[in-house]
Amino acid sequence: MKSLLEKLNLTAVNAGVCAGPDGWLRTDAAPITSYNPATGEAIAQVLPADRAAYDAVVAHAQASFVTWRNMPAPKRGEIIRQLGNLLREYKEPLGELVSLEMGKIRAEGLGEVQEMIDICDLAVGLSRQLYGLTMHSERPSHRMYEQWHPLGPISVITAFNFPVAVWSWNAALAAVCGDTVVWKPSEMTPLTAVAVQHLCNRVMAEHGLSGIFTLTVGDGAIGQWMTNDERLLLVSFTGSINTGRKVAQTVAGRLGRSLLELGGNNAIIVTENADMNLVTRGVVFGAVGTAGQRCTTTRRLIVQRSVVNGLTERLVKAYQTVPIGNPLDPKTLVGPLVSQASVQRMLHAVSQAVADGGTVLVGGKARPDIGANYVEPTIILMPKQTEIVREETFAPILYVMAYDTLDEAIAIQNGVTQGLSSAIFADSLRQIEQFLSVNGSDCGIANVNIGTSGAEIGGAFGGEKDTGGGRESGSDAWRAYMRRQTNTINWSKDLPLAQGIEFN
Repeated sequence: MKSLLEKLNLTAVNAGVCAGPDGWLRTDAAPITSYNPATGEAIAQVLPADRAAYDAVVAHAQASFVTWRNMPAPKRGEIIRQLGNLLREYKEPLGELVSLEMGKIRAEGLGEVQEMIDICDLAVGLSRQLYGLTMHSERPSHRMYEQWHPLGPISVITAFNFPVAVWSWNAALAAVCGDTVVWKPSEMTPLTAVAVQHLCNRVMAEHGLSGIFTLTVGDGAIGQWMTNDERLLLVSFTGSINTGRKVAQTVAGRLGRSLLELGGNNAIIVTENADMNLVTRGVVFGAVGTAGQRCTTTRRLIVQRSVVNGLTERLVKAYQTVPIGNPLDPKTLVGPLVSQASVQRMLHAVSQAVADGGTVLVGGKARPDIGANYVEPTIILMPKQTEIVREETFAPILYVMAYDTLDEAIAIQNGVTQGLSSAIFADSLRQIEQFLSVNGSDCGIANVNIGTSGAEIGGAFGGEKDTGGGRESGSDAWRAYMRRQTNTINWSKDLPLAQGIEFN
């Protein structure tokens, strides 16, 4: 553990970790302890922000915005390029720190840092492509066009399960757009945030900059300050649906912008003609990867009745061979849940599913013999979609249900309040197109012959309904971090009015 912190030069983990105008700020707040979910042991303590430190950080971000917005976008992209290079240099120790503090396996920890590198690369190219449109005016000798300007200081509130990648989705794009970024990480994963802030500080210092990326560690009180803070023009929130509703209402009340990435209850539909080898691999990773703690985790498997028995037999055999253990061991495929509270929520869901008529085919138990927060990946055969199935339990539970017609399968898939990710495994073009049609999946992500988990940064990420409707990462998600301005230029000596109005 010490070597990881030394590699990342985490010299401030026991000092105040609010990156302000004068570096790391000390506070009088009670320290937050970071725990290793695999063992339950404390890793280190971090001093969170108090109100005075929070205000100092936001004020610094606000002041820095005035100069940052005037730097040409390609020059801003160069800063992000260098941050991406520094992430390449520290990919291994930072990825291992993610595994240590959050509990995901080492391969996924490294993959999360690679995602940060990839979004930096995308943002560099984007810095030369912040396009507006040119429109034809109805008035002679007039030109119309739109342009995009930086929005202002924004806040990013991230969850424990992707402690650094989701920040980068927002921060890299917002920075090339000309915004400054104030980050509130999960109080469960403060060390990874401190590590990333150290890297940001290094890049900023090399260019005589500060306040482009800042950090405020703390509990939900800081999130409430952010949602009420009119200095923060956008609040990007990743977390639960209930908290997301409060964020949206509060930010809307001050006419600010919110970008919400909330819950997912993702389903895979399996048709009778699907390639079962592909299905098995896609389902196992989607359902047990990150111990079921991804917002895109596969939680429901909707299988054509004629093949449901054969597929469940395959899946049970695969689950029985999945190595559970130390997330830093390269042989491990499933690490721990993040906390004991998560373990108890999973056990409650299993118990409720059984009470609703479900049959546990494999798993369903806690594994204290392995470590503090370990559970068995679980498959439960359900007679129908009950209330517990409609809920999102952040754990490796896969509910299996049978269907007769594809219309029925799509209705089951869409019959939940969440709308993030979905998938179909099929070899029939008609079935695939029906799934992708306006009458098909109602999710923000709809995949064919791949699972629900593992989105790439090139496409906009997000979902519909209770998932919040936000979009992050690729495509045109950059527009969320900018303000649109329509311009009309009259280069004639006349002043014709629009719509042919005469006003003499």
